[in-house]
Amino acid sequence: MPKSNQTMSLHTRLVQSIMALSTIILLGASISIIYMVDKKGDAAIASETRAWANILAKNSTPFLESDHDISQVKLKEELKKLITSPMINHIHVYRLNDDGSIEYFTSYNKNHSFPAISNKIAQISQLTDIKYQNDHLELIVKITQGQQTLGYLFIQSSLLEQHKFIRKLTYFTLAFLFLSLLLAFALSQWLFKTTSQPMVKLIDDIGKISKSRNYQTQLARQPYKELDILTKSINLLLLRTDKHISNFVEDHQHTQSQKQALEDRLSARTDALKESNQELLSTLEKLHEFQDQLVETEKMASLGDMVAGIAHEVNTPIGLGVTASSLLADKLTEIKTAFENKTLKSSQLKKFLNDGDENIAIIFRNLERAAKLISSFKKVAVDQSSAESRTFNVRGLVDEVLLTLSAKLQSAKVAVSVTCPDKLYINSKPGPINQILINLILNSIYHAFDGLEHGTITINIMNLSDQLHINYSDDGIGIDESIKNKIFDPFTTTKRGRGGSGLGMHLVFNLVTQALGGHIVLDEEQEQGVSFDITFPVELAAS
Repeated sequence: MPKSNQTMSLHTRLVQSIMALSTIILLGASISIIYMVDKKGDAAIASETRAWANILAKNSTPFLESDHDISQVKLKEELKKLITSPMINHIHVYRLNDDGSIEYFTSYNKNHSFPAISNKIAQISQLTDIKYQNDHLELIVKITQGQQTLGYLFIQSSLLEQHKFIRKLTYFTLAFLFLSLLLAFALSQWLFKTTSQPMVKLIDDIGKISKSRNYQTQLARQPYKELDILTKSINLLLLRTDKHISNFVEDHQHTQSQKQALEDRLSARTDALKESNQELLSTLEKLHEFQDQLVETEKMASLGDMVAGIAHEVNTPIGLGVTASSLLADKLTEIKTAFENKTLKSSQLKKFLNDGDENIAIIFRNLERAAKLISSFKKVAVDQSSAESRTFNVRGLVDEVLLTLSAKLQSAKVAVSVTCPDKLYINSKPGPINQILINLILNSIYHAFDGLEHGTITINIMNLSDQLHINYSDDGIGIDESIKNKIFDPFTTTKRGRGGSGLGMHLVFNLVTQALGGHIVLDEEQEQGVSFDITFPVELAAS
């Protein structure tokens, strides 16, 4: 059940909008001001620190040039006199020796609450630029005399005062933001109160008109331009509604007068339609009978195709057998004549025996091939005409079908690839399966490979969860898009008038769904050729 749209009062929307807009503007402005003040304060402290560092470095030069030990003490006293800024926490002075080493010279601490810190000699290269820490910043500058570097001066300045100022500014900003929001809330309440009274009156008037259904009533003019335009539009809508209702009443009366006449005409046409339906039912019964006859004819036609193929296939080995037997009879006559005339030679007899063995082998192979073809055809014909269940080998059934259709496959230059377990025995109806495979293969030969030099048919069979899955596909010209959705309908063919009955795939569909209780699906995403997935229940039997 769909959720109903939740409505919001104008008062709530107005208050929320003003408060949200005010909050965004004030919060954005406050954050920007605090951020700029913080950055500017940090920059000022950094500039002042660098200035102090340069001044103290310049004043430390004479002390570093002196070699007296008292210079360290004097420099420390000098630093205490010079440093007047409360932001400086620590000063370290390092001297650069002649051998390039750097040693601690003297230092300055702000007071006793600031204990001495470790030297920064190892960080001289890192602190040539100002580095910010949590509550202080650090810098090291060179102490030079002309072009000569005498040492380095480390300075640490406090950021605590800056942080205190930022915190005070933040508290002040929050208080200002809170007061501003209170003022915005009061302003939104006042705006709504001054604008809502005409709207409430307008809503009451519309409610009274809706309750009384007196759509000829007109609303009074409003003090605000937007509400006045809305009032004029509602008045126009009320006039049109009243006119529409009047027209509807007239139309209803006219409709009632026509309804009786229509019912009389409908009753007469219903009687005529009943007679027509009875005629259609009888015609439909005749069509079903005719369709069943055509399906049986299609079965016999496919059997006739197999008979023609088998006859052609059997004719070749029998012809070879007759030729070999005739040749053997001629050789036997020559040997018999030579024996009676007592001119028979051992070499002649030996040649006769060799040729006899070869001819007998030819006769045996061809007769065996003919017998195998006839046996296969008998099994296929029996299965095709029978719908009874029995246990059989699936691979053997497929091989028998391919053997009976070998002549047509060879003449059409079609190769068949079969993937099926050799020891797959099932208990099912071989007749419908036989007929399904024959119709699919003949359909591929007559339609898929029409006009092609060669083609390939692929049959993949497997048993899964008491279901036999058959995937039949070919790489032919495929099925036209216009008939894909009705490929299993009766009389659907692209060769109407050229030998196509349109019942082949309809027969396959009926055999799969009715005789075997399964289903067949055409893969419509196949890019080349066609692919059918056939599935039906079977009972797995022991091999």
